[in-house]
Amino acid sequence: MTGVLHAVDPRTGARLGPGHPAAGPADADRACELAWEAFPAYRRTGPEERAAFLDTIADRIDALGGALTERVTAETGIPAARAEGERARTTNQLRMFASVVRDGAWLDVRTDPALPDRTPLPRPDLRRRRIPLGPVAVFGASNFPLAFSVAGGDTASALAAGAPVVVKGHPAHPGTSVLVAGAVREAVREHGLPEGVFSLVLDAGHELGTRLVADPRIRAVGFTGSRRGGLALVAAAAARPVPIPVYAEMSSVNPVFVLPGALRENGADLGRAFAGSLMIGAGQLCTSPGLVFLLDGGDESSAGSFVDAAAAAVAAAPAAPMLTAGIRAAYDAGVARLAGTPGVRTLARGVADPDIATPCLPGLFLTDDTAFLAEPALQEEVFGAASLLVRVRDRARLREIVAALEGQLTATVHAAADDRETAAELLPDLETLAGRIVFGGWPTGVEVGPATVHGGPYPATSAPATTSVGAFAIDRWLRPVGYQDVPADLLPAELRDGGPA
Repeated sequence: MTGVLHAVDPRTGARLGPGHPAAGPADADRACELAWEAFPAYRRTGPEERAAFLDTIADRIDALGGALTERVTAETGIPAARAEGERARTTNQLRMFASVVRDGAWLDVRTDPALPDRTPLPRPDLRRRRIPLGPVAVFGASNFPLAFSVAGGDTASALAAGAPVVVKGHPAHPGTSVLVAGAVREAVREHGLPEGVFSLVLDAGHELGTRLVADPRIRAVGFTGSRRGGLALVAAAAARPVPIPVYAEMSSVNPVFVLPGALRENGADLGRAFAGSLMIGAGQLCTSPGLVFLLDGGDESSAGSFVDAAAAAVAAAPAAPMLTAGIRAAYDAGVARLAGTPGVRTLARGVADPDIATPCLPGLFLTDDTAFLAEPALQEEVFGAASLLVRVRDRARLREIVAALEGQLTATVHAAADDRETAAELLPDLETLAGRIVFGGWPTGVEVGPATVHGGPYPATSAPATTSVGAFAIDRWLRPVGYQDVPADLLPAELRDGGPA
C-alpha cells in the first residue's frame, strides 16, 4: 500500500473520513493476475448464469440505500435527487445488459453450411461467433460517480461480454467506489464465481493506471475523462509489445445550431432552455453545450431574443460546487482564456457564493464567425458551465464552421418549418461530425437503450466506431472467431445445428 486516500467535500473543502488504503504496484499486479486466472471459467458461463449475476449486482447496489446517496453527495456535491437518478441509471444499465446476454444476439452467430458439390471448388462448413477479448481495465470518471465508474456502463458491458474487470476508482470519490465495489463482490461470491471476475484498486496518481494498461493480462481499456488522460492511456497501450484497444471518451463541446426561423419564432424560449441545459451539474457533463451557432444572417437583432434570454438566465444563476479543486482551477483558466480572446465579449457571469469551496460561476460569451474561425482555441472544451455564442452570417459560413470543428459526441439543431432546406443541407455534414444528432432538444441527458450512440469522431473518443452507452457497448469487448469444418461435437453449443441442447 502507498498511503491513505481521503475524499474532500467540494461544498465545504472539509476532508472526509474514513480514509481508504491506496493500492501499490503489487496490488495492481495481483488484480491483473486474478482477472487472468478467472477469465477461462468466467467466459464459459452460460447466458442465464451471467445475466443473473448482473441482475444481482444491480440488486445489491439498490440495497445500499441511503448510505450510498449520502456518500455520493458528500464526495461530489451532487444533489441527492441526481445521485438517486444516477443510481437508477446504473442499475438499469446492469439489468439491460442482463437482457442483452439472455437474448444472445451479441454473439452474432453466422453459419455458411458446407457445399461439397459446388464447382469449381467445394465450400467448407463455416461458422462464426464472438468471444470476449480478455480482462478489461476500467477507469472511473470524476463526473459520474456511479453510472461511469465502478459498476457503470464500461464494467456492466464488459462483464456481460464475459470479460473480468479491474477498476481503477477515481480518487475524488473513493468512499463511493468502495461501497459499490462491495456490492459487486457480494454478487461474485453469491454466484460462486472466481474472485478475479472483479477487482477495485484505488490510487491518487497516474502510475497505477499506466501499470494496469501495460500489464499483458489486460486486453482492453475503458476510460471516461480528459483528452490528456485518455491520450496518455492510448499511448501506453500502443507502446506494449502487443498493443490493445483503448475505448476512451474524452472531450466534446457539443455544438448547437439555431437556424433563422427558430430564432424568429422562439428565440427567447430557446435561450432560456439552452441556459438550463448548460448549467445542469455545473456544466460538468460530457454533453454540455459549449458552443452555440446562431444563424442570424449578419443581423445581430435577429438573434437578440435568444442572446438576451440566455444571458439573463446565466446572470441569475447561483454558483454551484465543482467536483474537485483541480477541476475548478481548470474551469477558471478556461473562462479566463475565453474572456481574454480578441473579438469575444463577456455577456454574463453567475452569482458568486463565497461559502462554496469549489464554486463554478457560470459564464456566457459572444463572438462572430470571423473571430471564431480565426482562433481555433475557441472550440476547445471548458469543462463546466461556460459556453460561447457565435453569430453566423449565412449558410455558406455555417458549413465552413462545421468543416472546421473537431469530432463531437453530439450536434444539435433547432429549426422552424421554413428552415427545412437549411437543415437538410446541414444534417449530412453533422453526420460526419458527431456520434449523436439531436433535433429540437438539448444534448444533456442520454437515453440508455438499443439505439443509443454515445461516441463520436476523435477527439470525442479514441474509437469512433463504438459507443460507451447502450446495448451495443458490449461490442467493444468482443472479437469474432471463425470455425471451419470443426466436428459438430466439438463446436461451441451456440454454433451447433439447432443451437444449444
